[in-house]
Amino acid sequence: MSAAADTSTVSETHAPDDTYTPTDRTVPTRSRQRASYDKELVHSILDEAYVCHLGFVRDGAPVVLPTLFGRVGERLYVHGSTGSRPLRAAGDGTSAPGLPVCLTVTHVDGLVLARSAFHHSLNYRSVVVHGTAHQVTDPEELRTALDALVDHVVPGRSADSRPGNAKELAATAVIRLDLDEVSAKVRTGGPNDDPEDLALPYWSGVIPVQGGHGTPVPADDLDPSVALPGYLAAL
Repeated sequence: MSAAADTSTVSETHAPDDTYTPTDRTVPTRSRQRASYDKELVHSILDEAYVCHLGFVRDGAPVVLPTLFGRVGERLYVHGSTGSRPLRAAGDGTSAPGLPVCLTVTHVDGLVLARSAFHHSLNYRSVVVHGTAHQVTDPEELRTALDALVDHVVPGRSADSRPGNAKELAATAVIRLDLDEVSAKVRTGGPNDDPEDLALPYWSGVIPVQGGHGTPVPADDLDPSVALPGYLAAL
C-alpha cells in the first residue's frame, strides 16, 4: 500500500517465446516487482479461475461484467448472449472493428494482517488482459470455444454432456480475445511492518484463504443408475 508510484514509459522490446512483451498498459505503476509476463504463470492463473471480469465502454460509460470464459492456447473465449449489446458491438473482425476490452481475474490466497492498519494487505494472484474482442462466427471455432467454456469449469465435461442444439446455439454468443497485451501480478509473504511497530502488542501474520470442491450432490431427478463420473470424483 505504501509503494511509490512509477509512471515512466515502457519501451516495447521483443520478448522470448515464453513471455509476453510488456507495454505501457501492462506495466503497473505501483509495485512493479510483483509483475510477471511469464506465459506459464499467466496460463495457470487463468486456468484456475472460474469467472473473469470483462470491462468495456458502453454509451460513454464504463461497464464491468462477471462472466464465464475458457482458454485455448493464446486465445480466450468469453460467453454471452446474442442479445448483448457489447457482444454485438464486437463484430466478427470483418464487418466491425471489434470491441476494446480489459479482462481480469483474481485469486485471493491470504489475508495479510500487519501491526499497523496501513500495512494490511492481501496475498493474491491476478491477470490483466488488454485487447480488442471479436465475436466468433465460424461454426467450427464456435464449437471449439463452447467446448472450452464447458471444460474450463470441469475438465472433460464437454464430452460427457449433450452439445448445444440449433436453438441454443442461436441464442449463444462468444467473443474471442487474443493473449497479447498481458501481465500477471502476484503478492506472497508476510506483512511489511515498519521497524518501529515491531514491538507493538498486535497479532501480525497471514491467514491463508483456501478454496475447494465439496462432495457432488446429484440432481433430485437423476436416475440412481447413473454413476458419478471419474472426472467428477477426482475433484
